[in-house]
Amino acid sequence: MSLKSRLAAGETLFTAWSGVPDPLTVELVAGINFDAVTLDMQHGGHHEDSVLRSIPAITRAGRNALVRIPVGRFDMASRALDFGAEAVIAPMVNSLADARAFAAAMKYPPLGERSWGPTWGFPRSGVRDFQTWLETANTETLALAMIETRPALEVVDGILATPGIDGVFLGPSDFSIAWSGGAVINALLDEMMEAVAGVAEKAREMNKAAAIFLVDPKLAGRFAAMGYQLMAMGNEARYMALGAEGMLAAARAALAQPY
Repeated sequence: MSLKSRLAAGETLFTAWSGVPDPLTVELVAGINFDAVTLDMQHGGHHEDSVLRSIPAITRAGRNALVRIPVGRFDMASRALDFGAEAVIAPMVNSLADARAFAAAMKYPPLGERSWGPTWGFPRSGVRDFQTWLETANTETLALAMIETRPALEVVDGILATPGIDGVFLGPSDFSIAWSGGAVINALLDEMMEAVAGVAEKAREMNKAAAIFLVDPKLAGRFAAMGYQLMAMGNEARYMALGAEGMLAAARAALAQPY
């Protein structure tokens, strides 16, 4: 099922976060039991070539493929879709102008200005003809605008109402920096949680998707109750560390019980 249809059906989904620009590593991450995999071009090391080559590893594993583009690189949003991504996350969407530019890159006319040329995405999609692709692409792709600053919060209603914007993705670490005036970085800052919940509530009221980066898996229920359906967590380094720590702990505990 597409990411959009799964969210519309009310599922709560978890996406892995990949910053290592290597298709073999992405293949391993896609083998973990996440619902989706996000390739990070903003703070991660992914680039155009790694995105192009990594998406098949994600889709072969039956996961939904997302890409987070660098700040302001709305041209890359179109390319990510042309490569076969289902959803694109755009960071630092701080104004209605940003939202409109992002939406324009994500959607074909008349909704947007996306250029035709799904050289890789079309054959990877399983869609049989170009007309069907054209008729369904705008509704099946997800444009997720990141809300990370006070200016973005002030116009979040307008961002959500922008034609072609399908939802928001809250970046809690940057949000905490903005909320505290640069004093602290705390993705779980208590004093901003009402605003965090408000973003999800506004998205739900407008029938748009709400996503968030989950720094502590134990808080998944709290954010789900707010209305966040798509949650990202971790990265390759974290997954390896947790796995290795668990294996080492089990092995060392076994030394005390050799028989």
